[in-house]
Amino acid sequence: MALASPNDQERNRKIVTRGDGAGATGVDPQQLWLSPGRPARGRKPSFSREAITAAAVALADAEGLEAVTMRRVASQVGAGVMSLYSYAPDKDTLLELMVDHVSGELPTTEPLTGDWRTDLKAIGHLQRALMLRHPWLPAALSARRTLGPHALAFLERALAALRPTRLDGAAKLEVFSMLTGFVAGHVGYEISQAAAADSPDRAATEARYLATVAADGHHPELAEALAAPGRPLTPDATFTRFLDRLIDGLDTD
Repeated sequence: MALASPNDQERNRKIVTRGDGAGATGVDPQQLWLSPGRPARGRKPSFSREAITAAAVALADAEGLEAVTMRRVASQVGAGVMSLYSYAPDKDTLLELMVDHVSGELPTTEPLTGDWRTDLKAIGHLQRALMLRHPWLPAALSARRTLGPHALAFLERALAALRPTRLDGAAKLEVFSMLTGFVAGHVGYEISQAAAADSPDRAATEARYLATVAADGHHPELAEALAAPGRPLTPDATFTRFLDRLIDGLDTD
């Protein structure tokens, strides 16, 4: 839930409140997160679930999520492919481990201000920074199904930030899921725009096109919007404006 899409709000709410079993991917969160981190039988291996997960994250950071295969990860930790299946029986499970692993980078112990909007905006900025460090993360969230210990810790912080509101528990979960979905969508757009910016003429070409369309007399609202004073277009400034509008407009009555 600490990193989940809005489409998963109701399902994730049920997992949090009832402790449901395996999700849509077949991953059983109780078995995944509450079982030992290594096989109970046989000799102690020379690697760990943590090492496997870290290797998968490093691969995804360097080459994208498509590069993460059981064979590549096994090669990174110096193990046979079959030996990995005791820790992560499939890529769905490995993805769950990866998402929770990077969720551990989110701070959870700093005191809150008591102003829920300020605290929620700070959480949004933390999520964006995490996703920019791990560009595969926004896409991975759509397949994410469980709540690992790091994700739960950050969720707990978000719920604490929303305590001053009049929202009930279900609404708090929905607000946080909505925030996370917004951040993931925005960062995904940022990443795609940055990749497209490799073409130096792209922005100028788009500006000329929109100016031509706005001047044709058939799009008066667009013409008025384009004639308005511009705002800073840096990624940080744009994200902050969008985030402020989202959170400042929330109705908590």
